Amino acid sequence: MTELIPRSVLFGNPEKTLPALSPDGTQIAYLAPHDDVLSVWVRTLGRDDDHVVASDAARPIRNAFWSPGGDRVMYLQDSGGDENFHLFAADPAGIEPAVDLTPYEGARVAVQSIDYCRPDVMLIAMNRRDPQLFDIYRLDPVTGSATLDTENPGTVSSFADDVTMTVRAGVIQHEDASTEIIVRDDAGSPWRTMARFDPDDGTPMVAGFTLDGGGLLAVTSAGANAARLVSFDVATGTLEELAGDSEYDVSDVQFSPRTKTPIAASIVRDRTEWIVLDPDYADDFAALAASVPGDIGVVSIDRDDRVWLVSSQLDAGSPSFWSYDRSTRRAVKLFATRPSIDAYTLAEMTPIEYTARDGLTIRGYLTLPAGVPPQRLPAIMLVHGGPWARDTWGFNSTVQWLANRGYAVLQPNFRGSTGYGKAFLNAGDRAWATTMRTDLLDAKAFLVAQGIADPLRVAIMGGSYGGYATLTALAYEPLAFACGIDIVGPSNLSTLLASIPPYWATLRATFTRRMGDTEELLAAQSPLHRASEIRAPLLIGQGANDPRVKIGESDQIVHAMRERKLEVEYVVFDDEGHGFARPENAKRFNAAVEKFLADHLGGRAQPAGPDEAIEPYLR
Repeated sequence: MTELIPRSVLFGNPEKTLPALSPDGTQIAYLAPHDDVLSVWVRTLGRDDDHVVASDAARPIRNAFWSPGGDRVMYLQDSGGDENFHLFAADPAGIEPAVDLTPYEGARVAVQSIDYCRPDVMLIAMNRRDPQLFDIYRLDPVTGSATLDTENPGTVSSFADDVTMTVRAGVIQHEDASTEIIVRDDAGSPWRTMARFDPDDGTPMVAGFTLDGGGLLAVTSAGANAARLVSFDVATGTLEELAGDSEYDVSDVQFSPRTKTPIAASIVRDRTEWIVLDPDYADDFAALAASVPGDIGVVSIDRDDRVWLVSSQLDAGSPSFWSYDRSTRRAVKLFATRPSIDAYTLAEMTPIEYTARDGLTIRGYLTLPAGVPPQRLPAIMLVHGGPWARDTWGFNSTVQWLANRGYAVLQPNFRGSTGYGKAFLNAGDRAWATTMRTDLLDAKAFLVAQGIADPLRVAIMGGSYGGYATLTALAYEPLAFACGIDIVGPSNLSTLLASIPPYWATLRATFTRRMGDTEELLAAQSPLHRASEIRAPLLIGQGANDPRVKIGESDQIVHAMRERKLEVEYVVFDDEGHGFARPENAKRFNAAVEKFLADHLGGRAQPAGPDEAIEPYLR
C-alpha cells in the first residue's frame, strides 16, 4: 500500500490558486493563505513581488478579479455562509484597506459584465430593490456609486448586454418551466419575445451579442438533443448553429476582450475538448495542447488579447496555472496549487460506463487505490450535488483522499446530470427517489460484478443532492450500503421547496418540474418519511447558516432517527453555510469522516490531531 497522505496536504489551504490577469496583462491577482486564511494577493508577472491586498480573518476569500481599469482588485464575499455576497474593492498596492462597494443589508450581488475597454463602468446584478429579483445596476468601480440601469419586470432570471454594455436580452421562465428569450433594440425600446422554448429544452444560456448587435449568442438544446452554441437573428428569431455535438452539451464559450467575438467553445465528454470557432486561434489551441499537460481551461485574457491565463487539470497531480503569450506561442508555468501533493503516489481516474436496469447508459469515473489489487475492495459511492451538475475528470482532493485510504471510489453521473444532452437530463424528472436512486444501486452492482468491490463494504456519500441521495439510499434500500455520509442534504422535499432562498423565485419552475409539484409526490420521495427504515450507520454534517438547505432539513431526520434509537452522528458548524468553507471546519469533519469509514468499512485512517476534535460540534 502507498504512503498515507496527510489530510493537511489534501485539504489544507492551497499554496496559491485561482489567478486572474490584469487588463494590461502585467499582473495577476490570486488567492493564497495569509494568517492561515485564504486572502487576495497580487504579483507582477516575471517578478517575485507578491504581496497581500485583502484578507478576512473570519472567512476565506474564494474569488478575485480585476476592475475594468486595472486600478482595483475586486472580490465577492458573504458573511458566515449566508450567500449574500457583497462586492469589495482592494488597492493592488496593498496600502489602502478593502472597501465594500455594495454595503446593503440582505442584498446579494453578482457581476453581470466587465469590459476592459470601458474602465469607468461595470454592470452588476443585485436584488436590493426586491429580494426575489435581480435588477442590473451601473457601478462606478472606484467610488461604488450604483445607478439602476435595467429594472427586472418580475420574471427575468438572467440578462445579457451587448458590446456597448447595453442590456438587451433576458431569459424568462414560466410556471410550466417553458422559457422565452426577450430582447429589445436599445435601452429605451420595449421588450419583445424573440424565441420560445418547450420545458423539455431546459433553460437557454445567453452568452452575448454579435459585434453588430444583430445576433444573440446562446447555448440551447432547442431543435437538438444536446445543447449547441447558436446565433439567433435578433430581428427574426432564426438561428444558426456555431458549435455542437449530438450527445454532449457545449459547456463554455470564450470571447476575445479585444474583438468581442467568440474564440472557442468547450465540450466535456469523458474529458474536456475545445472547438475552435475563429481560425486565427487554431494555432494557439494547438500550442497549448502541445505544451500544457492535462485538460486545459482558459481562465482570463488581457485587454489586447495577447496574454492568457490557462489552467491545467490532471487526475493524478496538482492542478496548475500557466501564462501563455500569443505573440510567441509560449506557455510558462506560474504555479501549482498544491505542489506538496506531487511528492505522494496518487491514483488515476478512469472514465467508465455501465448500463442501468432500464437500459440507459450511465457514465462516470472510477478511481482505484494505487498499489492494491482491485479485488473485493471497500468502496465509496461518491454522489455529486445539484443534481443538475456532473462530475468531471481531474484532480479531486476528496477522491484522492478516499483512494489513498484504500477505497475504490466511483463517481456516477446518474440520469438528471447535466452535460449529456436533454434526454438524459429529463430522464431524471420527478425521479429523485426512483430511477435516479436505482442508478446508484446499479453503479454498486457494476463494481461488484467487476470483482472490484466487496458487496458488504460499500458506503454512499455526498453533499447537497448527494446528501439527499445518501439519505434516500439508506431509507429506501436499507441493506444496500454499509454506511452513509450526508453533507447538507435535504430530507423532506416539501420543506426544501418551501424554504428556498427568495432570489431563486424566478427558477422555481425548474424545481417543481424536476422534483415534483404535488404533496403526494414530494412526500413519496422524501427520506424523512422513511427514516424508520434506516439500518446503516449515518454521519450528517450541516452548516447552521445554510440558505439553500436549511438546518431544519438535517434536524428533522436526526430527530426522527433518534426517536427510534437509530445510529446517527450529527455535526453542526455555526459559522458555515452550504458546505464547509473554513479549513479548520473541513479538517475536523474530514477527520470524523475518515474514522467513521474506517470503523464501518475497514479502510486506513490517520488519527485525529489536537486541532481536529469533533466533539464540540456534535449535536
